[in-house]
Amino acid sequence: MTIPTTLLSSGHPMPLLGLGTWPLDDHASARAVESAIGLGYRLVDTASRYENEVGVGQGIAASGVDRAELFVTTKLRGADQGYDATRDALHASLDRLGLDYVDLYLIHWPLPRLDRYVESYRAMIDLAAEGLVRSIGVSNFREHHLDRLIAETSHVPAVNQIQLSPALARTDLRRYLTDRGITVEGWSPLGQEEGVLTEPVIQEIAAAHGRSPGQVVLRWHVQQGIVTIPKSASAERQRSNAEIFDFALTEDDMARIAGLDRGEDAARDSDEHEEF
Repeated sequence: MTIPTTLLSSGHPMPLLGLGTWPLDDHASARAVESAIGLGYRLVDTASRYENEVGVGQGIAASGVDRAELFVTTKLRGADQGYDATRDALHASLDRLGLDYVDLYLIHWPLPRLDRYVESYRAMIDLAAEGLVRSIGVSNFREHHLDRLIAETSHVPAVNQIQLSPALARTDLRRYLTDRGITVEGWSPLGQEEGVLTEPVIQEIAAAHGRSPGQVVLRWHVQQGIVTIPKSASAERQRSNAEIFDFALTEDDMARIAGLDRGEDAARDSDEHEEF
């Protein structure tokens, strides 16, 4: 299968659909990554915090697909924020992945209490200039975090990966990102914690299109140009997740799904949440 791409502000194409790997361990992630790449996936998302970069790298190697065809994302964990620590952390991630570069490097959470995300981002700018990273961005950043980051570094992130589903549509934040040319990427796209797949409106739309609820939700993402990274260790589910580019939701479908949004306050608080 061929998965469409979106063009990042950095000039690099990024697949609209990829494989998320949290919370798979090394063994499970190696098998899942090899399977997904074999099915046609080219975007693989991991993070130092997931502690599965070794497995992800093994899956990439086992796939036999040319490295240049793949788009690999990893993330800077909270414990490694800071200029020098960020540089060291990327080299450690590359060693675990068995790669010479990553396509996208993200700050995993802003952690404003530490007040190190600006200097971490400066390190990432330098790492990109050295060719160790193709594109740089952030994850879980809100508007005020980005305002400060852009003001102090004069560099606009290519991507902001955020908690995003029909129940957490993040409409205002997405508008802010789009206005600045920042690509929106969603984690937890199926909204399983919010019970999105069992919502009657999703099930009704799925039945009308002859699709699964999961396919309807993933189509909701990509139809709006949102990069989505559902996690699945099952080849059958990976295939199903990718079979979303041969149908379209109607305007009425999209309007009905919009009614599921619970508002910004339902999303995890990026000013308070901390992961190290």
